[in-house]
Amino acid sequence: MFSCPCGTLFVTCAPMWNDILEKTDHLPNILWDLMLVGISVIAGWLIKFLLSLFLRRTTVKEGDFSLIHSVLFHLGKAFNYFLPLLILNMLMPLMRVPAKDEVLLNRVVEIALTLSFAALMIGAIKVLEDYVYHTYDLKKTNNLRERKIRTQLQFIRKLAISVILVLTACAILLSFDSLRKVGAGLLTGVGVSGIIIGFAAQKSLGNLLAGFQIAFTQPIRIDDVLVVEGEWGRVEEITLTYVVLNIWDQRKLILPINYFIEKPFQNWTRTGSEILGTAFFYLDYTAPVDKIREAFNRLLQASPLWDRRASALQVTNTSERTIEVRTLMSAATSGNAFDLRCYMREELVKYIRENHPECLPKTRAIVSQSSQDLSE
Repeated sequence: MFSCPCGTLFVTCAPMWNDILEKTDHLPNILWDLMLVGISVIAGWLIKFLLSLFLRRTTVKEGDFSLIHSVLFHLGKAFNYFLPLLILNMLMPLMRVPAKDEVLLNRVVEIALTLSFAALMIGAIKVLEDYVYHTYDLKKTNNLRERKIRTQLQFIRKLAISVILVLTACAILLSFDSLRKVGAGLLTGVGVSGIIIGFAAQKSLGNLLAGFQIAFTQPIRIDDVLVVEGEWGRVEEITLTYVVLNIWDQRKLILPINYFIEKPFQNWTRTGSEILGTAFFYLDYTAPVDKIREAFNRLLQASPLWDRRASALQVTNTSERTIEVRTLMSAATSGNAFDLRCYMREELVKYIRENHPECLPKTRAIVSQSSQDLSE
């Protein structure tokens, strides 16, 4: 005949539990209730400690420090409250609370448990965000996919936390019968209130809808290089209502999010981080363009900033005094392109000055013999 170990354990423990209840029956009610609360707190913290110890040992064995550290950091405080409250909620039938106070105590425990569970859900979202950030690293040279995912994840994370907070507030408020009755009476005014709120908050709602559009159509992403309002910088943060641009000189340009829906701007990393850079030189008509082109190619080959995709030196314009020589070069990132352009200006000017100084821009004047005779 088959015997269930769990059933045997229950049969063995039941008399022991009855003995404990009989021995503590003489305790005052307040002391008994405080003892149950203490048991709930100690048991909850003990379970949390054992879970933390297990996860830390798993970290040592598997080497997955990043994820486990995130779990302990974001969920540790929430479990400090959630587990004791959960155990206390299970022990509530054993408490010797007066009937008039039992409803209030149950309501307080339920609200606290709801708040701690909401904190647990928010912590889980942050753990997921840390894991995705660890998986999709922005430090790669070509990080287009990573920037796409991070931009969407940042918006979804903020939206999910907002939804959790709203649902938690609704669950707490609807747990009160009086508020539930008031809510039924207010349903008749929802239509008018919605119209009034819509007119009053149309800009905020426009920003929110623009945030949805940017998160999923992605005209901008986290770490994109933009030129906005004449400023060059990287997208540092995208919120539900505004975008923070980190300018190259460490200033912060903050713009409303609907700016990027309504106005034009430059995105240098829309489809990739590669970019072309140019440097212009203005030389005399006697400049040996072929020799300067050879020097340009030689300088590019010597520079680690050039990604070897494109290069060209051409005469792109002429004026009454000079010719315009444009050098074009490619780089893996906009930062490398800027440094490469500066390098090319310095080195090519140095080459022309040392090898062809007569080709630098000059102003010519012709003095005729007749003019000299008249002066005499």
